[in-house]
Amino acid sequence: MYFVKNIMLLASLCVLTFSTSKAQFVDHFDGPYRPSDPGSPEGWAFASGDGAAEIDFQQKDGYASILVDATKDKRNIWWALIRRQVTGLDMQELVKPKMELRVEARIRVSHAPRRLNLHFNHQRTTDFHSHLMEFDIPDTINWHTISMTTRNFETQPGDNINVQMALMDWGWKKYRVDIDYIKVDVTDSRSIHKDLGNKLPYHPPVADKGSFKNHVPAFQDAMIDEEFRDMNFNNWGTEDGRERVRLLTVSGTQTVILRWDFSALEGKKISGPGLLELSTWDLLRSPDFQKDFGMVRVVEILGGNPEWEQERVTFDSFCAGDPLDEVLNTQMIIDYEVNAERTGSSLFTISQPVLQRLIDGKTRGIAIRPLGAVNASFYSTEYQQGKFTAKLHFNTD
Repeated sequence: MYFVKNIMLLASLCVLTFSTSKAQFVDHFDGPYRPSDPGSPEGWAFASGDGAAEIDFQQKDGYASILVDATKDKRNIWWALIRRQVTGLDMQELVKPKMELRVEARIRVSHAPRRLNLHFNHQRTTDFHSHLMEFDIPDTINWHTISMTTRNFETQPGDNINVQMALMDWGWKKYRVDIDYIKVDVTDSRSIHKDLGNKLPYHPPVADKGSFKNHVPAFQDAMIDEEFRDMNFNNWGTEDGRERVRLLTVSGTQTVILRWDFSALEGKKISGPGLLELSTWDLLRSPDFQKDFGMVRVVEILGGNPEWEQERVTFDSFCAGDPLDEVLNTQMIIDYEVNAERTGSSLFTISQPVLQRLIDGKTRGIAIRPLGAVNASFYSTEYQQGKFTAKLHFNTD
């Protein structure tokens, strides 16, 4: 799903030197074009992979644009990136203790909320998840300034430093990221300013549930089926001996939808990431499947009927006339494995921006979708008086 596994296949980049007394590199995307390709910014390489998305990178009117056409993609696990070698840096200064790299960019996106990331690497890099940070961009109207400072970025004199911006898994439409500028500095980690933008760690570790003060069960939970659009599945389940087990199932046509009542937390500010907890009944998948095939995809509910009720909701009533891929954010909050143990907790990290949108009512709930061929069932609120109900764990300021 992620672009990093193919990054070493990129071609060598052209070199553009921009040097100041602070060894700063900056590209305002207002210089001359390459004669061989008048529409492309000089010195930048761009590529896409893990799907059928196509990328172009153009420059005009004083800014550059990453253009992605994902309309022919099938699984929505594509990546698209721009990358270039940064020259003009004082490498003798960078290799000193406490010295780090900082990248800053001013961007605008065509679809929101969406995440993209910034990343540094060099020719000896083997862990392409390191020195990478994601940024949640909440709207399509404003320009947003984002920045990332490395932590313990190991360098040697003569290294070729690369800076990179990437987006992935945005959906099946045409997307655009406009870039006003990108700049890179060598900076002292002891005197750096706080980085800009809503910065999120890439693949964050799963926190301890005990570290959270708020544990809020879902107010409504249901499943909808894209094939049986007018049916309600509130009584979905199975027989386990003499007991009826009420379940929620994710499969090729089935999506689980969850919503919460946050009225008691109105006006609160979320502090840090939290967790979504689901309790497993059963998991069916093949161990032969390739990477990123057979997990579940956790996404935001952005549209549709905000007041659906589990006893009556159907696919059509939930979508309220809109396509499902417009009701749900097609970029995931997170993709993750399901705990296969019965009654085991499947824990999914939910970022601070998503939790804040939930509290504020901008995001209407969370949906669970299949990623590849998988059949995963979780306990519903009706089972044993809600003993295994889906919960959100989080902290507020």
